[in-house]
Amino acid sequence: MRTIGAPLAVLTATALSLTACAANEGTSAAPAGGDTTAAQTSTLSGTLAGRGASSMSVAQQTWIAGFQTANPGVTVNYSPDGSGAGRESFISGAVGYAGSDRALKDDEMGAGKFAGCTADSNALNLPVYISPIAIIFNVEGVDELQLTPDTVAGIFAGQITNWNDPAIAATNEGVTFPDAAITAVHRSDDSGTTENFTDYLHQAAPSVWTEEADGEWPAGFGGESAQGTAGVVDAVTNGVNTIGYADASQAGSLGVASVESGTEFVGPTAEDAAALVDASPRIEGRPEHDYALELNRTAEGAYPIALVSYALVCETYQDAATAELVKAYMTYMLSDEGQAAAEEAAGSAPLSSTMQQSLQSAVDSIS
Repeated sequence: MRTIGAPLAVLTATALSLTACAANEGTSAAPAGGDTTAAQTSTLSGTLAGRGASSMSVAQQTWIAGFQTANPGVTVNYSPDGSGAGRESFISGAVGYAGSDRALKDDEMGAGKFAGCTADSNALNLPVYISPIAIIFNVEGVDELQLTPDTVAGIFAGQITNWNDPAIAATNEGVTFPDAAITAVHRSDDSGTTENFTDYLHQAAPSVWTEEADGEWPAGFGGESAQGTAGVVDAVTNGVNTIGYADASQAGSLGVASVESGTEFVGPTAEDAAALVDASPRIEGRPEHDYALELNRTAEGAYPIALVSYALVCETYQDAATAELVKAYMTYMLSDEGQAAAEEAAGSAPLSSTMQQSLQSAVDSIS
């Protein structure tokens, strides 16, 4: 977990500055493209506005700081007002790019639908940020936990209610579980984390979890609710014999379960979460360089519970200066340095080199 997590203090300090534009200063980030002299020679200038998902707000601020260090003449502003607000602003042309916890749907796509793009241009969905979602637990006397998809679904659906249930014991040989009730904690607010978690349950355990994926917890499934990621983590930490789900970077000292994926049990490591993206097919019928994905949460060996956030951009921009800034900023996001910086600051899982190369080809096609 230390390889994908960031200290909570760092995350908190960073989050305090999210609504302000990042300063055009810094000392450690290398320039986009790996040219260590670019900070002195870059002629790129202008202001780029972005808006959208709060899930990647820490990563965005980290990317902005590194990019602006390499390009002192550029200011990038990102307002983390939520995925829906980001999509609306991108469609209306109010921002040059947006962040979204889901790709644009088929009926949202199409030439002529985006005010900032040319009339013959569609949008591109680029999966730039992967955030593993951990199943966190606080169970007396238990340090490690392995769960099958059906068991996870049974616990959160309220069908498995005691920690000494045979279904739990079956995949945890040698572990002594207390004869105690399970307190399963879920989000009380509408969240991308819940939508991705319930999508996993529906795909991996459809006979148990019969509900479709949704950002709101289904009524009648019981459990304890808490507001936001911090609320779930606090409830699991301060409760007794509790279990919940949250961004892996926020798990802290809590136990983190491994889940069955094919013939093995995997945890929310960066490598296994990135494997989910690589194993997921692109949605058919989209533009050549669009990378909207159908997440395959049953892929062998991949960690199946992760949130994938997209950058929404134009194929062709009406304003050439905006296109230049978008291409340069997206290139920095996708670079080894950009992905590593986000991993350190936000606990995200870096894209695989294969996916980086594919997305860079998409960015290169922007005009």
